[in-house]
Amino acid sequence: QVHMVESGGGLVQAGGSLRLSCAASGGAFISYGMGWFRQAPGKEREFVAVISRNGTLTYFADSVKGRFTISRDNAKNTVFLQMNSLKPEDTAVYYCAADRDVIVKQPYGSSRFYAYWGQGTQVTVSS
Repeated sequence: QVHMVESGGGLVQAGGSLRLSCAASGGAFISYGMGWFRQAPGKEREFVAVISRNGTLTYFADSVKGRFTISRDNAKNTVFLQMNSLKPEDTAVYYCAADRDVIVKQPYGSSRFYAYWGQGTQVTVSS
């Protein structure tokens, strides 16, 4: 069982930056691919980014490619989402997710492939 807590959300103006963190506990962190998803009001949860167990592979949604980066510190059991050039349409609750098999054995782009989830952190981008 992996427990995750996100932090770093907040209110930012368009064009600004935020760095989200997701601290994990309760499992072997290096055994899990880690993803970020977001959900805006009235919309389905959507994939944002994912990073492989050792951090060598990263994938992004087209909507954030070139603006967001994902990284992880396996010594600190933490995954990060650096968000630059933020737009109002990035406003959502951001969730981190973990699963042993994403990337290596199963697709990463759907929330149904992730076994563990954090509680989410709100990101609001004003225009």
